[in-house]
Amino acid sequence: MTTRSQWTFTLLTTFLWIALSTPVTWAETLTTGSLIEEMIDLYRLADFPEPAYKTVQFSSYDRRSTHPGGPLWYANADGFGDEPIPNFEAVLQPPNDQGIGEYLVCDVTGPGAIVRTWTAAITGTLRVYLDSADEPVYNGRAKPFFLKPYKKYVQQLGLDGTLYNRTFYQRNAAYCPMPFAKRCRIIWRGNIKKVHFYEIQLRQYEPGTDVLTFKPQDLKTYEDTLKRVAKVLANPNKHWPYTASHEPLSMEATVEPGKSATLLTVKGPQALERLTLKVSAREIDQALRQTLLHIAFDEYRWAQVQSPIGDFFGAAPGINPYESVPFTVKPDGTMTTRYVMPFAQSLQIRIENRGKQPVTITGSALPADYIWNPDKSMHFRARWRVNHNLFHANVRIIDMPYLIANGTGVYVGTATYLLNPNNIPSKNGSWWGEGDEKIFVDDDVQPSTFGTGSEDYYNYAWSSNDIFTYPYGAQPRADGPANRGFIANNRYHILDPLPFKQRLSFYIELFPHLPTAGTSYARIAYHYAQPGLMDDHVPVTDEDLRHLELPPNWQPVAEVGAADAVFYQAENLVEDKTAITFTENRLWSGNKMAVWQPTHKGDELTLQVPIPEDGEYHVFLFAARTPNSAMISATLNGQPHIGGKKGVTDLYDPYRVRSRWIYARPKKLTKGKHTLVLRHEGHADKVTQPIVGLDFVMVQKRQR
Repeated sequence: MTTRSQWTFTLLTTFLWIALSTPVTWAETLTTGSLIEEMIDLYRLADFPEPAYKTVQFSSYDRRSTHPGGPLWYANADGFGDEPIPNFEAVLQPPNDQGIGEYLVCDVTGPGAIVRTWTAAITGTLRVYLDSADEPVYNGRAKPFFLKPYKKYVQQLGLDGTLYNRTFYQRNAAYCPMPFAKRCRIIWRGNIKKVHFYEIQLRQYEPGTDVLTFKPQDLKTYEDTLKRVAKVLANPNKHWPYTASHEPLSMEATVEPGKSATLLTVKGPQALERLTLKVSAREIDQALRQTLLHIAFDEYRWAQVQSPIGDFFGAAPGINPYESVPFTVKPDGTMTTRYVMPFAQSLQIRIENRGKQPVTITGSALPADYIWNPDKSMHFRARWRVNHNLFHANVRIIDMPYLIANGTGVYVGTATYLLNPNNIPSKNGSWWGEGDEKIFVDDDVQPSTFGTGSEDYYNYAWSSNDIFTYPYGAQPRADGPANRGFIANNRYHILDPLPFKQRLSFYIELFPHLPTAGTSYARIAYHYAQPGLMDDHVPVTDEDLRHLELPPNWQPVAEVGAADAVFYQAENLVEDKTAITFTENRLWSGNKMAVWQPTHKGDELTLQVPIPEDGEYHVFLFAARTPNSAMISATLNGQPHIGGKKGVTDLYDPYRVRSRWIYARPKKLTKGKHTLVLRHEGHADKVTQPIVGLDFVMVQKRQR
């Protein structure tokens, strides 16, 4: 296997040869402040970077994965502890009598910058050395560095730590740039048998790049910059610093089935700074998938952007509100992109209706003055693809291609959309994303970005199915229960883009916990490219765009995380059946859900839950989160039963309808029926007629 250290040596040798034969033309000094500025500079992504750099990732991926397609290419011992090969670049000190050793995370020479860190969980300590310093710039527990790299310095300097929450610190990842002029060496000390998931991304600049090395005082020196950037990251839709002096151009068209219409034609050179679109139709979810958006720059025969209009904005299927740096989707269906789209001669936006209903599109485009530089300027590209009816399994893992391209460009974002019909109602069982991202850039033989799991790539962890949104990534849809249903994940490479000079191959493994048939898997690879790039795009067919629905009449399955469970439909347990009505939807088991409509705070609903034999049991409730849902508490045999703040669970979701597993601690129960009482504890101000949707109850004997 070629180690990253060997790869780094080869890269630096190549750069040195280039440096000796080519005059260095850039003069700007790269600093912590300039990298922070880049976090909200989308114009920068549209030019090939100068000075040039390569983005690489060091992670706890399984070191047995050395040969694409080989026997261990999908090996998955990537940080759980006690791996066959330590998940590091080198063993510096073997474990002592207490099992504690030292391991090399990375040793990168030459100018560069740390741009992203991530962990799901990690024990031990970390030392981070920059340049030739004898003392580490960071020396402490490993987990805080990966999750909040600046926190220690902020506390030492007496600065406002809240500035970084949900801006620089994003879920399980952090974007806290730390440039270095000569070297970055990171050492982990800990017990190799314990958990140690990690990812760290760095830019490696070409030799001769002038870099001012990070020091903690930078957070004070660039405090005004940090505050300004954090303000934008916290609310891009409100505070984005557009530069255009032109007025927005309005667009509107109604397109009949099987027809197309041109929304906008603009002459260049210019660049779109903002594009906003809204779709109106009788069946809006179908229209968002079956209406194709084509954006063609400079008379290209195949539009550089070709995608279902809803999928293009990162939150399909349907309207799923979220906000990020490059995209905003509002609750009313208004969708905006801020990715800059430059062109030399012309731009055309065309809508193609592949559905069976008329569709009306309204919106606006904000053009800005732009000087097209043939040596650096690039076209924006985003071409959607899908695979239906996949059978994927943990013994038949697939490297799903997102983009295979020959040419010069910069990769800037990813979105994944799944229909996951797995019927196990627990995360340990219905999880689809155990697979790693594998990104080959230019002459890579081994991926220069090799990840540790799909959720890790998307900046979260532990197959979480909650809804979240951050500046550089989101999960705007996750139906449930657990990881079943429709799912949307996105991540945008703004501080950590992936430049490539000759080629790029981007894959993510489709690797579930258990075999699952009937999966649909759609995705988009957002990138910029200089004219002349060729990729593996194929035309979008009507079959690709067919309307997707969850399988009918599904029933929960007692396997893996739900092993040995017994399931009861909620309506069969309710004492007073006159208190409930029903709603039908394929999201619910058996296509229907019981609905309780309490009228006053304190109203109660009683269920009698059978226990098959004496023992210690979990009694889990699967309920609905909807825009009309109430807050509830619960008792089992008169004792508090569910968690949440003060024992209250809020089922309200302002925008979505989802299935939620309500966790309950195990209790010792005897064979026979036990009384589960739900109590209405109030509701959100916007709710006028509160409901409590009850799908099923899962009774599971505690597994020791």
